[in-house]
Amino acid sequence: QPADPERLPRSVSIERALLAAVMALLCVITMANVVVRYLTNASFAFTEEISVSLLVVLTLVGASTAFYRNKHIAIVFLVERCSPAARRYLAAFGVVASMLMFALLAWYGTRMAWDDYRFDVTSPALGVPQWWYTVWLPLLSVLIVVRLLTVLRSRMQRD
Repeated sequence: QPADPERLPRSVSIERALLAAVMALLCVITMANVVVRYLTNASFAFTEEISVSLLVVLTLVGASTAFYRNKHIAIVFLVERCSPAARRYLAAFGVVASMLMFALLAWYGTRMAWDDYRFDVTSPALGVPQWWYTVWLPLLSVLIVVRLLTVLRSRMQRD
């Protein structure tokens, strides 16, 4: 838990502003699609690929913020029955396992984005380079790894 939840570091404030902007953009895209579909019986089907990409950004930035605030989903049934020392080790293990998972996601996401770039893959609906969408997966995964490093460091300093 952060020392003062009301006073978040600048990085978390930026993340929260980005989350709000992405959510607002998703709402505008969805509302425009609904209105056009209602009025014309046609659909902005191409907006789906933008929405999917924005949902990936929303999920990963939200995960980073959740890790900082210790608000991520956790299964604590067995952990709560452990000693405080064991809980600290298990919490550290969870952070390290998460770091490993997001590092792998960054690695394979980078390979995927590079392949999209190298083979000049275009998106199905808009025909823009696919790497414009896929590059966010490894970049935001690295952000999460950095966030988890800071979480692990702060927990180790506290204990």
